[in-house]
Amino acid sequence: MTVPLDYSKPTGPTLAVAVTMHPASGSRRGALIVNPGGPGASGIDFAQQCFACFGAFTDHYDLASFDPRGVARTRPVRCLTPAEMDAFFDLPPYPTTAAQRAELIAGDKKFVQGCLRRNGSYLRHIGTIDSARDMDVFRALLGDRKLTYYGASYGTFLGAKYAQLFPTHIRALVLDGAVDPAQDNLTGAAVQARGFEVDLADFLRNCASSGSCPFGNTTAEAQRGFDQLQARIAAHPEQVGSRHLGAAEFIGGVAQAMYAVSQWRDLRIALNDAEHGSGGGVLAFFDELVERHRDGSYTNLQEAFNAISCIDRQSPKDLSAYDASVRAHEQESPHFAAPIIYPSYVCALWPVPPVEQAHPISAPGAPPILVIGTTHDPATPYSWSQALASQLGGRLLTREGSGHTAYLSGNECIVNYVDAYVLSLRLPATGARCS
Repeated sequence: MTVPLDYSKPTGPTLAVAVTMHPASGSRRGALIVNPGGPGASGIDFAQQCFACFGAFTDHYDLASFDPRGVARTRPVRCLTPAEMDAFFDLPPYPTTAAQRAELIAGDKKFVQGCLRRNGSYLRHIGTIDSARDMDVFRALLGDRKLTYYGASYGTFLGAKYAQLFPTHIRALVLDGAVDPAQDNLTGAAVQARGFEVDLADFLRNCASSGSCPFGNTTAEAQRGFDQLQARIAAHPEQVGSRHLGAAEFIGGVAQAMYAVSQWRDLRIALNDAEHGSGGGVLAFFDELVERHRDGSYTNLQEAFNAISCIDRQSPKDLSAYDASVRAHEQESPHFAAPIIYPSYVCALWPVPPVEQAHPISAPGAPPILVIGTTHDPATPYSWSQALASQLGGRLLTREGSGHTAYLSGNECIVNYVDAYVLSLRLPATGARCS
């Protein structure tokens, strides 16, 4: 679909936004637009690969999605070559010396300069608030008077921005694993680090009780063995073919496995292999996290993630603020504070100002909105869902457990509540919880 590049200049340059739609198989009631978040994940891939995930709706609803600005098929932001991306992802995740900090800053500057050189003024026009405007155009093109939407993870930020702009255009909004739009990027990174730390502790307890934990049969043994393996790999990266599993790849691979409890068994196996000198399994998790293909190429997930994140909300420009945040949070989040907070250096160096300041969302005139939070969600901590539901005056549905988002986890209780809301606009009771 064709939209204005700059909505303040509706007759100016245009942008082609890639869209997909699978028509309802029965009597059509409308379209369900879905988005997987990121920012930077492809909505088109999500709708096509997870078509069956939304099978409860496809009799009566077209399943539709789009690649937001800067993502995948919609004029994707590119910043570095694949080899340069390998080096970027290998930057020190725990910079403790002046030399390591200088290496990290230099690598981030190279990334930022590459983004600016390759994309120029386009970087000003890829914020989520403009993607929300694009989604309203898409809704109208699909023939719907009001929007029916499912957004996961950062897709909840897209949904919240839509509610901010078009509260009276909403039929049903499901925001699963919410982002708190009132927090700036640095604050959000620190909260997210704690979320991953909580899930890692859950994993290590599960590992110890599984009977097949490579580190021992008590939680203390599992924690100690994990830390020893991490320290050994940081000091002596494991060779994996022509590549290596180093400190950054190790903690990134572990983080990827925290997204779903169904991956914990495979993570135990991968850690056992790494314990015996074979890091390929953990490296495969890392490649999944950053969307690195076997041929060494990447999707533009990370490039779009940074380009969108850095203009959606403000970030401190003083690098010392990030150092201070790591120091303030490394005791409660010893494994994740540094590797999640320090990548925000990119936003401190970003050449384009944010299009908005972080602020609570309000949506006067909107119908009830369903927000779903998981108590031990690593990537979008439960407190964010509580905050967004409060801001929107929405209904909070809680899943008790670990892992990222709820509806696609297969939890029958959550599925039943969401299906009833989307199909019949029946909300869960206040305080509803699923285990």
